[in-house]
Amino acid sequence: MKRIHNNALTKPLTNAILSFSLIFSGGAYSTPADVDKPIIIVGASFASASFPFNDALEAPLGGVAVNLGAYLSFGNALIKDPRLPGYVINEAQAGATTFDHPGCNPGPGCDNGNWEGYEKQLYKGLKRVSIPLYPPISTAKYAVITIANDCLHSDAFGIPQDQAVPCSMNEINAYIDRLLNVGQQALNAGITPIFDIYPHYSSLNLSRVAAQFGLLWIADEAYYNQLRNTHLTRMTSELPGAIVMDIWADMETDDGIHPNEKSMRKAAAMISNFIFHNN
Repeated sequence: MKRIHNNALTKPLTNAILSFSLIFSGGAYSTPADVDKPIIIVGASFASASFPFNDALEAPLGGVAVNLGAYLSFGNALIKDPRLPGYVINEAQAGATTFDHPGCNPGPGCDNGNWEGYEKQLYKGLKRVSIPLYPPISTAKYAVITIANDCLHSDAFGIPQDQAVPCSMNEINAYIDRLLNVGQQALNAGITPIFDIYPHYSSLNLSRVAAQFGLLWIADEAYYNQLRNTHLTRMTSELPGAIVMDIWADMETDDGIHPNEKSMRKAAAMISNFIFHNN
């Protein structure tokens, strides 16, 4: 279809958008240095402490935050890092998977609120940093995409827990496919995706997590390592242009699964150091 440019129509729209930028930036619109650009966050509970509420004010696990809010998520740790300005657009949701699904814990039904998948999280993040021209002007350069709950435990499938079984290799690869697809969407938008990798199994206490959250099952060591190794191998080889960083190396945890404050600050420092020295 041929695009018709009507200056009489496009000029008022352009002026309105520029005026909008002036109001909220305090000056004429200009592209800042890359280190000063906002960072989009996509992910689950490593990245955000908050479970999502729906329009009926329903939420998984009643909407309780990780550690009742006394938790420094990665998104907030990145805001606190002194080398960055703190411009973070955090669309992550505690408990999320790469696909949309309802919460099924404690059950027996699956009507305890709904999670948004990673594609939807990225879409929202991109909209928040873009001026709607054609083509759009984006103020972001990086999107940090953290590991999801896919395949990890019995409440990560969107079906009653007593029907959920550990993922087959085909299902694990389908999960990685979804992560790679989100990374490609970021690249298509001119934004560099930064992926983490799973912490070592020895850093976690997953049996404690299962008991604490009432999960019928959670990954054992062999299954977890299969998930971790498949993720690491594919993420580091199949998406040219993406960055993969081991920000959870030597991770410490207070509850068995979530990084403690020291580990969160270390992870944020690794990301900020990369951004600071690569722009």
